[in-house]
Amino acid sequence: MAGITVLAVDDEDLALNDLTRQLEKAQGVESVLSATSGTEALRILGTRQDIHALFLDVQMPGLNGLELARLLQNYKSPPLIAFVTAHDQYAVDAFDLEACDYLLKPVDQSRLDEAVRRIIRDSNSDATASDSFTRLTCRRGNATYTIERDEVLIVEAAGDLIRVHTRDNASHLVRESISSLTAAWSSSGFLRIHRSYLVRACEIDRVRTTGGARSVEIRSQSLPVSRRYTRLLEDYFARDN
Repeated sequence: MAGITVLAVDDEDLALNDLTRQLEKAQGVESVLSATSGTEALRILGTRQDIHALFLDVQMPGLNGLELARLLQNYKSPPLIAFVTAHDQYAVDAFDLEACDYLLKPVDQSRLDEAVRRIIRDSNSDATASDSFTRLTCRRGNATYTIERDEVLIVEAAGDLIRVHTRDNASHLVRESISSLTAAWSSSGFLRIHRSYLVRACEIDRVRTTGGARSVEIRSQSLPVSRRYTRLLEDYFARDN
């Protein structure tokens, strides 16, 4: 793909100018837009369809960074988000929102370059998602082998890797991200139910609700459904009926 367009958002002028300048230096960035508030960022996103990612401050008056990120989850094709903040206590919330990165101020140029490379990689994955990952490659010892997508029942996040559970009751560690597979396999019958789980929807045997918590069963294995993904699950079964 050509160079990406990014939107830098920070309510402090000095910090915004520094971030904009660093982004302009990053390889692969073609254009840098800027906004001084979450509200202004929303206005820009409403008029521009070519923004690949936001570099977003967390603490801002009015609409803060986390709130803006939650709003963007309602977009059909939301931009990727990298949070840029002086505070580390928001990291868990940020990754619950599936931020692609979390950078602490002052941001080193090499660290920012790394974040841009990740965004370009993920953007490329999304652009070719419909044709990607029909099979996965993994290693065991000195052997390399492939797993066909049609054999996969459950994908489970495992740190920087994923664990793939297949129809023959085997599991395999693969060097890939669950977010990339979600983008690639959603149109092939896979459903994200939790930040840690992607499942083959037609293999769901039962949906349970116990004490307000929802779960699904696939071949007697119980998997949690987070509130964030409950609507996707409901929409799937409503459509199926």
